[in-house]
Amino acid sequence: MAKVKGIRRRWMLNSISAVLLIVLFAVAAFSAAMASYFYSTMETGLKSRVTAALPFFSGAMSQSEYLQTANDYVSTFSDKDRLELQILNASGSIDSSTNDLTIPGSYPGTPDVTAAIEQRQQTPWSGTAPDTGERVMSVSAPVISRNGTLVGVIRIVTSLGRCDLQVVKIVAVALLVGAAIVLLVYFSNLYFVRSIVEPVTAVTDTAKRIAGGSYGIQMEKKFDDEVGDLIDAINDMSMKIDQSEKLKSEFISSVSHELRTPLTAINGWAETIMNGEVRDAADVKKGMGIIVSEARRLTNMVEELLEFSRIEDGRFTLSVEPMDIKAELEDAVYTYTEFFRREGITLTHTDCEEEFPPIPGDPERMRQVFCNLLDNAAKHGGSGKRIDTAIHGEGDAVVITIRDYGPGIPEDELPHVKYKFYKGSSKARGSGIGLAVCEEIISRHNGRLDIGNAEGGGCIVTIRLPIGT
Repeated sequence: MAKVKGIRRRWMLNSISAVLLIVLFAVAAFSAAMASYFYSTMETGLKSRVTAALPFFSGAMSQSEYLQTANDYVSTFSDKDRLELQILNASGSIDSSTNDLTIPGSYPGTPDVTAAIEQRQQTPWSGTAPDTGERVMSVSAPVISRNGTLVGVIRIVTSLGRCDLQVVKIVAVALLVGAAIVLLVYFSNLYFVRSIVEPVTAVTDTAKRIAGGSYGIQMEKKFDDEVGDLIDAINDMSMKIDQSEKLKSEFISSVSHELRTPLTAINGWAETIMNGEVRDAADVKKGMGIIVSEARRLTNMVEELLEFSRIEDGRFTLSVEPMDIKAELEDAVYTYTEFFRREGITLTHTDCEEEFPPIPGDPERMRQVFCNLLDNAAKHGGSGKRIDTAIHGEGDAVVITIRDYGPGIPEDELPHVKYKFYKGSSKARGSGIGLAVCEEIISRHNGRLDIGNAEGGGCIVTIRLPIGT
């Protein structure tokens, strides 16, 4: 559970941190843009008012004319409730103002006044007023007489309190919107993470139960997405492990029985002959034949188990050399013809006139495949008393068929017959791994092994091997 909590914590921390940074950046940028807009708009308004006032002073030739014009303009100034108009002399002291609280003769001492006097250009400024400590914005413009002398400075001042308050409100609203976005992202992520973490937790618990031996258990699929695919994979794994365990149990039981039967026969006849209980030469010969036959069966079973073990741990290899596939099949058929005759089974081989070039392969392994398939045909389809083999060319492949005339394979068992340990409903002796070994050998030769039911009854095995690969 600690790991799941860790996933939730990391997910939320990473996603919320990223969103929070983006929101903070957006709020800061928006706030800065709005503040700049408000302050620049106010500055533009002050500049226009100063520019509009300058023509009234254009005729002033002396300081007295300038002061008379200034007093007239101050008395008629219409925006004194919002703006303060200050008339400064050439030295920078205030001569008159629309604000009764402004002391005549005082010096504002702000950079805009200094620039208007020294540089003789209109200059804006915003900051804290030295005399009141209030945040203000001002624009100062020099008044130049017709003979080019500086007669004074016109200065318009306004408080930034309302503008600052408006900017603070905008920033507060932006922060609230940002906080709402962060909360929305948080809760949506919380829901999303829960929809991921809870199924993962269920998968973890199910995996632990499977690891503990509860094979075959299934999870309920609630989502048709990647999580649903994961649940499907876990359910499929659980079923396959359950089937594998059942097959292994059946295999162990089957092998134990298969080993016990020939060992019992060998021990029984060996003890009987050794104790002299059988004196007739024919009976002794019969007993020795049974011992040899059962020993051979035991050897074949052990060989199958060894081959399967090599396949499972990756030690299974081929000794590849040029191989005459027709000769290998004919040798296997020849070997089994007499053996099947004694069992009352007729083995018929159909050759083809076509000659095949040597095929790269392992002759010993291919003989093993042919012998195993012929043995299976007799074991499961021997009741038909006939087995047919054939070889022919088909395009760039050699096709070999082995058919019996027995009861065939139930349709529902056909997809599983090549699985390891699988025996289906067959009661014939065997370990259930022979076909799995044959499948591996044919696959290593880049071929294909198909098993199906033939028309007219019986089972047919088809081997396809590529020519010249």
